Amino acid sequence: MEIRNLGRSGLKVSVVGLGCNNFGGRTGIEESRAVIHAALDHGVTLFDSADIYGNRGGSEVALGQWLGSRRKDIVLASKFGMAMDDEGRKAGGSRRYIMQAVEDSLRRLKTDWIDLYQFHRPDPATPIEETLRALGDLITQGKVRYIGCSNMAPWAVVDARWTADTRSLSSFICAQDEYSLLHRTPEAELIPALRAKGMGLLPYYPLASGLLSGKYTKGAALSGDTRFGKDARSRDRYMTEANWTRVDKLDAFARAHGRDLLTLAFSWLAAQDVVSSVIAGATRPEQIAANVAAASWNLTPAELAEIDALTA
Repeated sequence: MEIRNLGRSGLKVSVVGLGCNNFGGRTGIEESRAVIHAALDHGVTLFDSADIYGNRGGSEVALGQWLGSRRKDIVLASKFGMAMDDEGRKAGGSRRYIMQAVEDSLRRLKTDWIDLYQFHRPDPATPIEETLRALGDLITQGKVRYIGCSNMAPWAVVDARWTADTRSLSSFICAQDEYSLLHRTPEAELIPALRAKGMGLLPYYPLASGLLSGKYTKGAALSGDTRFGKDARSRDRYMTEANWTRVDKLDAFARAHGRDLLTLAFSWLAAQDVVSSVIAGATRPEQIAANVAAASWNLTPAELAEIDALTA
């Protein structure tokens, strides 16, 4: 497993990370054990969770229950900011809430520290300086080692870094955002900003919610146990004519090189200089092995240019 620095920080992560959003929900607490242990066995060191994952807390509970003594061997990441109650009081980036949220996460995770604590989404009601000061205090207290952001507009990422730099505050070292062969919006503004600020990118939905997995066929009936079979909104968003055309071209490209679509999707992300780790979810142990193996294709500059033309 290749290990990379997260941006220009000293934090090192595996090039393939484990997205823990299914734990405690789609993947029950007990079933999560096999997936967690498979990830450890395959050299995955970045485990990415959030307080809201698993029906508000289930993902962190699963990790706390099954990591055991191996907790010290991994980079444990979690997030805060999305509503943890129906009223919306337990949410946001205020100092008051952050101090409560981190204690709740530490308790569920059964750990004394979180390696990477990420602001899950912007809070327009709270100044970013207040959020950064609170997170900096958590670093000083040893409860958090590094901080990152997620789903922030490019201008907001730059503003947060400027605020940190000009006020001598702790800075975000990474951003976690959707990025894949079928969703390349970050290339316009976010990725140039991350490069300029020395921040790493942790792409989620690397397979475009499964459309790049190779398990779907255009026009075929959808199984009720698949994401697109269950979620009409995701199906309508990704299963467009334009995307199917791109998928057909990408699949043909992969097959011409003796590879499959899954390998192309992971390896293309791993080839991007700003990407530190590809966040991939799994509900079964065998998916871990497939995801790890899929990042092994070292694409050449000529191949990357050809892929760009196919997805234009």
